[in-house]
Amino acid sequence: MNAVSFDNATKPAGENVLQQQGRFDDFIEYYNTERPHQGLGMATPAERYEENTRPYRGLPEIDYPFHDKTVTATSCGRICVRRKKVNLSTVFAGQKVGIRQVEDRLWLASFMSYDLGYFDEDTCRLEPIKDPFGQNVLPMSRQ
Repeated sequence: MNAVSFDNATKPAGENVLQQQGRFDDFIEYYNTERPHQGLGMATPAERYEENTRPYRGLPEIDYPFHDKTVTATSCGRICVRRKKVNLSTVFAGQKVGIRQVEDRLWLASFMSYDLGYFDEDTCRLEPIKDPFGQNVLPMSRQ
């Protein structure tokens, strides 16, 4: 395979989605199997890759001992509270979420140890808490 740069893979764009995907696939193959990397002592990622021998056992059972209820989000990312639907996000589909009543008709929704936001029983709209994961998730975003 000839050297494939990222620019060659993206400029000009492929005639259609399948052609463009083929260009990306060629670039990834070259990048991982043929192109030496200085950070890897001039080896390729494929030469350094080692399969993990530990089996994946999944997440531990999620428990919310300090919440009033544990509810499971639907496949479309909703939770149901008192026959009303509250949209969270599809990323929570099938996951257990803790909810705790903090005031009359006002609830806090949490996932694992993160408070997601508040919703009230009238609007059923989740108002997210500002940046529940902190500022150090993506260090390159701090500029």
